Amino acid sequence: MDAWEERFAGNPNLVIEMIKGGKSIRVRLFCETAAQADAVVAQFGGSVRKVSQTDWTPAVAPPRAVKVRDAFLVTSETRQAELKKIKQANPKREIITIPPEMAFGTGDHATTSTVLRMLVDIGRERRSSTWSAADLGCGTGLLAIAAKKLGASDVFACDYDPFSVAATERNLTRNEVSEISVREQDVLKWKPRKKGYDVVLANLFSTVLIEAWPVIAQSLGKNGDLLVSGILADQAWEVFKAAASNGLGFTQVIRKGKWVSARGGHLQDLIAAQADLAAPI
Repeated sequence: MDAWEERFAGNPNLVIEMIKGGKSIRVRLFCETAAQADAVVAQFGGSVRKVSQTDWTPAVAPPRAVKVRDAFLVTSETRQAELKKIKQANPKREIITIPPEMAFGTGDHATTSTVLRMLVDIGRERRSSTWSAADLGCGTGLLAIAAKKLGASDVFACDYDPFSVAATERNLTRNEVSEISVREQDVLKWKPRKKGYDVVLANLFSTVLIEAWPVIAQSLGKNGDLLVSGILADQAWEVFKAAASNGLGFTQVIRKGKWVSARGGHLQDLIAAQADLAAPI
């Protein structure tokens, strides 16, 4: 699975399905033209068929429920009777329901689950203050929903894919979350507000992150927390080097399999924080 993810890294139309039984996977790549599809088949094999828009949702077994610290349980379940049972079995956790769709981010993938855990830590650190968050490449809206439930008063979410924007809006309703601004937006063309955001989340492919660092740096407010993911381990050095050239650094880097996630901020803020810790009392 990792090999195919690497092979098509950066392509948002890749779907890798685990076949029931867990011994095989199916790789599907949605192309806008027959010529694009034929080129993939010529290189890797497989077959081509024309699909309708409704065929784009994979009919596979739903992802497992994911527990995030002692704060959340993320489930694909949408039936009210079953959700009630889940809540009764997990009375101390907030339940977030995200059904599998074409949009990425059900919480089951290592990139999303790792960022969720770091976000919970940040939410608790900022519990006594008012803070804002921006979810760039929101997919299903899971991270934006989690930020709101953790206490963010002002949350912005965007994705260049209209299917993701629609999925996010549906999930906001499912999880009874309001006051989140959702927009169809290419992050590379986004003009952030001047005061920036206290927490910026960017679960994006390495190639996109490298191009987006100038915009991300501009979107992050003073003493802000930056959480990034979607980085393949063998591309991490280039991603972090590009971040440093835009004044961004990272103090926590977590690797899960072939994926890397990181927490950081503006270099000048990180250096100042370290100086304060080192100062004599």
